[in-house]
Amino acid sequence: MDIQPPFIPTAPAPTVNHRARYLQIILGLVLIGVIFSAGFTAGQTFYLKKTIVAGSSATDTVTQVTIDRNINRSNDLDFNQFWQVWDMVKSKYVKQPVKDSDLFYAAIQGLVAGLNDPYSVYFPPAAATDFNKSLAGEFDGIGAEIGVKSSQLVIIAPLPGTPAERAGLKPGDWILAIDKKPTTGMDTNTAVTNIRGPAATTVTLTIAREGWDKPRDIGVKREKINVPAVIFSMKPGNVAYLRIMQFNENSIPQFNKYIKTIQDNKATGLILDLRSNPGGYLESAVAMASEWIADGKIVSEKFSDKSENIHATQGDHRLVGMKTVVLINKGSASASEIVAGALQDYKAATIIGEQSYGKGSVQDYETLPDGSALKVTVAEWYTPKEHNINKTGITPDVAVVEDYTKEKVGQDAVIDKALLIISGK
Repeated sequence: MDIQPPFIPTAPAPTVNHRARYLQIILGLVLIGVIFSAGFTAGQTFYLKKTIVAGSSATDTVTQVTIDRNINRSNDLDFNQFWQVWDMVKSKYVKQPVKDSDLFYAAIQGLVAGLNDPYSVYFPPAAATDFNKSLAGEFDGIGAEIGVKSSQLVIIAPLPGTPAERAGLKPGDWILAIDKKPTTGMDTNTAVTNIRGPAATTVTLTIAREGWDKPRDIGVKREKINVPAVIFSMKPGNVAYLRIMQFNENSIPQFNKYIKTIQDNKATGLILDLRSNPGGYLESAVAMASEWIADGKIVSEKFSDKSENIHATQGDHRLVGMKTVVLINKGSASASEIVAGALQDYKAATIIGEQSYGKGSVQDYETLPDGSALKVTVAEWYTPKEHNINKTGITPDVAVVEDYTKEKVGQDAVIDKALLIISGK
C-alpha cells in the first residue's frame, strides 16, 4: 500500500502515540546517533546543538558529548567491527565523498530490521514526515494500506474513493513488483517510498490475486489523498451508518459528533463499518469501543517482561444497548480488531463479514530529536476474553463474503445483510 499504519509502512497496528515526547532527549539514543554519524576517535569531545521551537519561542540546547569508540555494547560481539566496516566504506567506496548521514540512517534502519518484525520500523526524517502526514490523513499516493504476510507485500486495504480502489486493487492482493522492481524481501518502508510520488504521476504494480491464472500489471495514477476519519449516513429503517476509515487523532472528535446525531435521530440500530480499516492509535480504539461497554476491560497489552497493561472502559458509554452490527473483512487490522474483538466478547454487537487481517501487536511511536522516528513493537494485545488474534484474525459471527463481480453499482451485500440483522429478519 502506499500508507503506513495507519497507512503504510506496515499493517497498521495499534500505535501508542508518543509524539509529545519529542522534547525528551534519551541520552543513549543521542549517544549512539552521534557515534554512528561522527566517527570520532576515542576520547574526543564535541558539542551537539539543537534548536527547539515551541510556539513563537526558540531555545538552543547545547550538549557536550564525549565519544569513546572502544565502548562495546554487546557481550557476544566485537563492536569494533562496525567501525572497521564504517572506515573501510568511507575510504574505499568508488564514489566519493560518502555522506555520513546516509550511512547513519541506513545503519539504524538495518538495526531495526534485524528484529525481523515487519511492524518495527525506523523512519529517517523525511520518511517520518511522510508517515506523520499519512496518520493525519493527508499524503500524495494511491490510497492503499500495505503489510507483509509470509514475507510478501500484500494490499491490506484500498481506501474508498482513492486511486487504488478505482484501479481495482483488492484486500489480499500480492504486490510482486513496483514499477517492475521485484518486491521479494522488500520492507514496507521501502515499498511506501517506491509507491508514493508526486500527484498526477503513475506507478505500476504487478499484482497476483487468488483466482487469477497469472499476475497482472496495474497502473495507478497518484493524487493527493485526504482521508476523513469517519463517514456518517442514515440507512433505511432509521439505521445509523458509521464507517471508520482510520483511528487517528481526528477519529474520536468526529465520532462524538455523530453519536449526538444518532441520538437526536433516535436511530433504531447502528452499523459500524470497519472494513479495510488498517488501524491506528490504540487510545482511539479503546475510547470508541468503550461507548458500547459500561464495565470491564477493552483490551490488555502484555509485554516481554510478563507485565500487563489493562485498558478499562472509559467515557459515557452512550451506545450501551444500541443494536449494533460491526462489518469486518481481511483488510480490517489492528485497532479495528481491538474494537471488533471487544464488542464480540461482550456480545455488544454482531460481527459480520470476513476473517480480519490478524494483527495482535502494539507499536510505540516515538519522534527523535532530529525529526526521525522509531516505531517498534512493544507488546501483544489480548481481547477481554484473552484471545490473541495475531496472524489468525477475528472470526465473524456471520460470514458474508463480498463478490464484487455480482454486485450492481452502488450495491453492498454486507450492508444489506447488516440491515436485515438489525431489522430482525
